[in-house]
Amino acid sequence: MRIFVCIKQVPDSAQIRVHPVTNTIMRQGVPTIINPYDLFGLEEALRLRDSFGGTVTVLTMGPPMASESLRKALGYGADRGLLLTDRFFAGSDTLATSYALSRLIEKAAEEQGMPQIVFCGKQTIDGDTAQVGPGIAQRLGLSQLTYVSAIDEIDPDKGTITVRRRADHGVQVLTSRLPAMITMLEGSNQIRRGTQSDVLRAAQAKVTQWNAAAVGITDLSLCGLRGSPTVVKRVFAPAARSEKAEMIPAGGGGSATATALIDAIFKRQPALEEDLISAAGGY
Repeated sequence: MRIFVCIKQVPDSAQIRVHPVTNTIMRQGVPTIINPYDLFGLEEALRLRDSFGGTVTVLTMGPPMASESLRKALGYGADRGLLLTDRFFAGSDTLATSYALSRLIEKAAEEQGMPQIVFCGKQTIDGDTAQVGPGIAQRLGLSQLTYVSAIDEIDPDKGTITVRRRADHGVQVLTSRLPAMITMLEGSNQIRRGTQSDVLRAAQAKVTQWNAAAVGITDLSLCGLRGSPTVVKRVFAPAARSEKAEMIPAGGGGSATATALIDAIFKRQPALEEDLISAAGGY
């Protein structure tokens, strides 16, 4: 199978601070990591390669330093890393990013063939929009399978895939056609520890770098700030909550305690009881 995985190099959110005056994110001195949600997509891609054979190609768009994240992915076991880097991509929102990555995938497909599956994480920790994966799928005409928690079955001969995905009121089991874009849910797997040979190979591997012209992007008005209609008016830290947590005595345990706890929750949030009854169909 030919599998592509889109990753993003992001600042470590555990160490990000918001400037107290300008209310902007302070990125200076903050280390970068692979977007944690993308690692679930990478591990799933590696598992499918282990089962069906083929190759796993990892792609990203970003500054030259983003090659570090690609090497990290190669160290986990990916076969090839592709970096799309150009100053024209600076300031890209999700619309411009999905356009650039779709062109990168098309360029890679000219050499390797169109992938059967393209993986992304469900979202990135620095944007939380969950829009890039579906945007790529729309541009490339791929089936969209989002918030996937497990892949149950793949039939390469028939070109079908069956997955489980998280929905508002439970879990959906869907069967779709390949090729498909899959965004993986957190906790769906755990990234493997790269073997020593993979780590050594990653250290010596050449990460292919292409610019806008190399992937056939001629209309630069679709890239970077000029191609990004999204406007961020303000970034701010949420205000501290004034109310304190309420301690509910446990009592003697058993059903009486559970009933008292539920009654206390409904008293504090009167609309919750009606919402739960409505969701249960009025019973």
